[in-house]
Amino acid sequence: MALDRRDLIKGMTAVTSACVLPTAGWANAAADAYFRGYQTDNGFQYRRTNFTRIDPVWRRQMVKYFSSEPPGTVVVDTTNHFLYWIWENNTALRYGVGVGREGFKWYGRARIDRKALWPRWVPPPEMLQRQPDLPRKVEGGAANNPLGPRALYLYRNGADLGYRLHGTLEPWSIGHDVSSGCIRMFPEDVIDLYQRCPKGTGVLVLEHLGANAG
Repeated sequence: MALDRRDLIKGMTAVTSACVLPTAGWANAAADAYFRGYQTDNGFQYRRTNFTRIDPVWRRQMVKYFSSEPPGTVVVDTTNHFLYWIWENNTALRYGVGVGREGFKWYGRARIDRKALWPRWVPPPEMLQRQPDLPRKVEGGAANNPLGPRALYLYRNGADLGYRLHGTLEPWSIGHDVSSGCIRMFPEDVIDLYQRCPKGTGVLVLEHLGANAG
């Protein structure tokens, strides 16, 4: 392939910020290598990730984890681009994620108070001001819906923070600072996490976990 991962990310910066796939022929050809067929889910289809093209560090895996957070808590390490679902006996299920780019990072506690299968995407007013050409609404299951097959909505004290844990149309973006503050995951991973996290699940977003995680 003529373009490596760095070239692809660099060439798609504007598109990534808009959360939609590019239309340029060269970009589509490079992106296609990151997919392998389709998977049907609840009446819709998503493109399966070609994990042979993904660095193993970003693949879902069990790791050692030492934390005072209770099992079932979600912890996000934004510096190292990992999301941890705390398990028992000092272990956690670790997922690679994409996080907010410079100027869109946020930290603190939240709670998953809403979950959606094949969610509809409505860009917030702030995003529309920056990118007025964005669609005002994309229905769930649409090929260009940037949330993918699942979304978990983050709240604090009953108020929607505007941030979500969701899928992505851009598997090459996992492991990078790319979003407008949301935490993006491989479609297969957000489906897996969705099943593990009931409403009320605690979420802790940290700048860096240091040596506590494997």
